[in-house]
Amino acid sequence: MGDCSPERRSGCGLLGAVFGRPKKSPSPTPVQTSKAQRPNVKNDPSNDQTQGDRVIPRPGPNYKSTPVRQHHPPQTATPPRNVESMQARKVPLPGMGLSGELDTMIKDHQRVKGAGNLVRASSGNVMLHSNLGNLRKPHDAIEQTLLGNRNYARRNDAPQKPAKKGEKSDVFCRALSTRMDPEELKILGNEHYKNGDFAEALSLYEAAISVDPNKASYRSNKSAALTAMGKLLEAALECREAIRIDPFYQRAHNRLATLYVRLGDPEKGLYHFKQAGSEADPDAMNRATKVQSHLNKCTEAKRQHDWTTLLKEIALATSVGADSAPLIFALKAEALLKLNRHQEAIQAMADNPDFDTEECTKFFGPIASASLLVMQARVGMAEGRFDDAWAAAEGACRLDPNNKEASIATRRAQALSAARSKGNDHFKAGRYEEARGAYGEGLEHAPYNALLLCNRAACEAKLNHYNKAVEDCNAALSIRPGYSKARLRRADCFAKMGNWGACLQDCQVLVRENPNDGEAAKLLDKAKSRLE
Repeated sequence: MGDCSPERRSGCGLLGAVFGRPKKSPSPTPVQTSKAQRPNVKNDPSNDQTQGDRVIPRPGPNYKSTPVRQHHPPQTATPPRNVESMQARKVPLPGMGLSGELDTMIKDHQRVKGAGNLVRASSGNVMLHSNLGNLRKPHDAIEQTLLGNRNYARRNDAPQKPAKKGEKSDVFCRALSTRMDPEELKILGNEHYKNGDFAEALSLYEAAISVDPNKASYRSNKSAALTAMGKLLEAALECREAIRIDPFYQRAHNRLATLYVRLGDPEKGLYHFKQAGSEADPDAMNRATKVQSHLNKCTEAKRQHDWTTLLKEIALATSVGADSAPLIFALKAEALLKLNRHQEAIQAMADNPDFDTEECTKFFGPIASASLLVMQARVGMAEGRFDDAWAAAEGACRLDPNNKEASIATRRAQALSAARSKGNDHFKAGRYEEARGAYGEGLEHAPYNALLLCNRAACEAKLNHYNKAVEDCNAALSIRPGYSKARLRRADCFAKMGNWGACLQDCQVLVRENPNDGEAAKLLDKAKSRLE
């Protein structure tokens, strides 16, 4: 039989017989004989002639015999193929079949990734070289099979670079591991979890889930890995899925209860602690009860507009166990805004866990998620990020169309953004009085907005109204003591007014907070020289 080229090798075999082969180039057809005339000799090529007494000429000196495959009837032998027919058969790619496509995928992966340890085991399976069976090996051998020998050795011998966001290590090898026992994958994940390698443990739990998605323990273990990585909302959702699969899985109930307390919902946490039975943690249950007590006091303090008491109870609830509750952080920011402590409100929202809006909506519901977006909009306006605040308020309106506070925040953010843009355009054109009026229009919607106060102070300074400029800077700094732009503007006004002592004090604060502030350092030297 003629040699089959590597490009066309996938057309041979069972799939080639099923999907058909291209026609072969014409070649001489051997003379057929009847069964009665054919001698009963199978292995002698000379018996293929119909007449035994036919005279056969002696071969010449350059004659080369063509070997014939034995143990096969002569009609099954494939005549030799010429070069033209082989080249012609390379063109029609649609005739490759499924097996050929799989070969191509593996070759492309090996060429891109540089991995040469993959071999074809059959038409439907791909395995790692030297690991073509015996799946029930020691754990190290199983992990080498799963992750690849080179990657496994590199991970244990040298530190790896952190994976990029959204990228998982050895994805291709993991995709080939679906025939492994999911229990062994879980055991490997547990070992990585105990060693503190939570990302690798998470990948192994996910691989086990891909093999058996209806096993509650795999979901619960994945939740533990996510919790260790700080992804509390995802962890809670995985616990919910585990309980959906097995409503009587007590360990998942205990884990979900603990997450509910940390996320600021102790009432649901206590419910799941009861469902956990003997798996319930008594200390965690005690913390849940304390958190619930403090949050009830927070509700009462907010109803009475007692913002100082509210801040106190929030601090106690956070210290007891609600350390990752976005709604509690938002409530703290609201109280600080009411007390005109904008700098602390901005910091409170910055300390808030950075949860995705979609995940928050899935976990807390659209109404609670809308309230969180409203508070983000308010803090964004206080910080001067009017466009971001506008987008957050509109998102809250989409989640909860009946939320009046979201509608008010949307209109206010839109008005502030328009006033700032209008004032900036006038200021750049040198129309300082018009710019001052535009910033004043914005302050009608937010009288304590530090950014608009500071911008109006710049207009007053350009108009040589230094006292008014200092007043606006004082108002901005009373709301945001760390607003360095307002402090620098006030120091410049003090310098132009000849108040070098006050200028020196502001410059010292600026240089202490930011030693690389060249403008403040230059003004500081000038103030020192004038005072001397």
